[in-house]
Amino acid sequence: MNTADLGLPVDVPSTALFTDQYELTMLQAALKGGTAERRSVFEVFTRRLPEGRRYGVVAGTGRVLDAVENFRFDADVLGFLRERDIVDGPTLEWLASYRFSGDIWGYPEGEVYFPGSPIMRVEGSFAECVLLETVILSILNHDSAIAAAASRMSSAAGERPLIEMGARRTHELAAVAAARAAYVGGFTSTSDLAAGFRYNIPTVGTSAHAFTLLHDHERDAFRAQVNSLGRNTTLLVDTYDVAAAVRTAVEIAGPELGAVRIDSGDLLLVAHRVRQQLDELGAGRTKIIVTSDLDEYAIASLAAAPVDAYGVGTQLVTGSGHPTCSMVYKLVARAESADPEAPLVPVAKKAAGGKTSIGGRKWAARRPDADGVAEAEVVGTGAVPPELADHQLLVELVKGGDVVAREPLDTVRDRHAAARANLPLSATQLSRGEPVIPTEYAVGRSGS
Repeated sequence: MNTADLGLPVDVPSTALFTDQYELTMLQAALKGGTAERRSVFEVFTRRLPEGRRYGVVAGTGRVLDAVENFRFDADVLGFLRERDIVDGPTLEWLASYRFSGDIWGYPEGEVYFPGSPIMRVEGSFAECVLLETVILSILNHDSAIAAAASRMSSAAGERPLIEMGARRTHELAAVAAARAAYVGGFTSTSDLAAGFRYNIPTVGTSAHAFTLLHDHERDAFRAQVNSLGRNTTLLVDTYDVAAAVRTAVEIAGPELGAVRIDSGDLLLVAHRVRQQLDELGAGRTKIIVTSDLDEYAIASLAAAPVDAYGVGTQLVTGSGHPTCSMVYKLVARAESADPEAPLVPVAKKAAGGKTSIGGRKWAARRPDADGVAEAEVVGTGAVPPELADHQLLVELVKGGDVVAREPLDTVRDRHAAARANLPLSATQLSRGEPVIPTEYAVGRSGS
């Protein structure tokens, strides 16, 4: 099995500069102040879901593990920090040998989450944990936002496949991450070849309007495409006149024509007309693919239309209006001293404006009702109640600095489908509402 089978980048440079400067200045001050080696616990969580969303989706965990492994301060990185005078000499020396040696626990990728869920827990010295804040948040906030939008879209699409095609609507590197997150959320393929190469996601694509416009006649374009790609190809039929294009497409490809794509107009009306026309022309097995600024609401509105697949771009890669999950990375416990045996003390920010948090290392469990359907997200400190012991959510991802939880992307995708199916039915409603299950807190004494 090669790295692509596990969703691993083929060649990843150092991720050490994917961070904010204040992570390094905090490190310098902690080293000088003698607190850098205090054992610490950081947690990733969000205080609320985006407005109207019923659940969140954990995505990007595999990319986080890659980033942690590649968080190294090589000669070029150290040279940059020295040149800019960002940190002092002793700090540069400390960074030169940096390797994360702590533990990371988290919700398994593809799992759903709710306000307060401890999505990821990072444990180690303050110095080694604080440096990872920005890169962890940037990955989880982006990928989880895309996966949540993808999940809503796949729920609206039902059994109909979804094609991710948003590469031209976002940054070229974000496009690769977005395709991966969309696959986690339920999409079946991507148009982005870099995502296919890096993460082994199925890729698709045929032609755009430019190919039709290149030719003197639409017929010539269709013939050239069929001659090159075969009768099972997908022909784009809305460059000029849809009805005329469908007729020409079937004349050239015959009833074996794979699909037609509609990219404009009243998709509901046009899809019905095209289906009727295809059937009358003897192309009853030719599929209809629709694109054109779709989101989950547009997809849901086409549920009764004779559509076989959807292609989604802009709305997907922008999180369908919510491009971030507002996750934060907070210190929740730290040792009383640098002594490895020193007990942990819960700590938390106490401030007005809704930015307070709960101190202590957390556990999380999803309590089922009598029918096995989730009824509450329980987050607590201290001992886990016996009745929740078999329903805990956090799994070990990194142990002593070594990644212990790599997974194929298809495993993650299947997990998400199962997790969503285990929520109350109202989770799939697109109408605005509160989180589909409440978060309950069971705060006890936090041990070391």
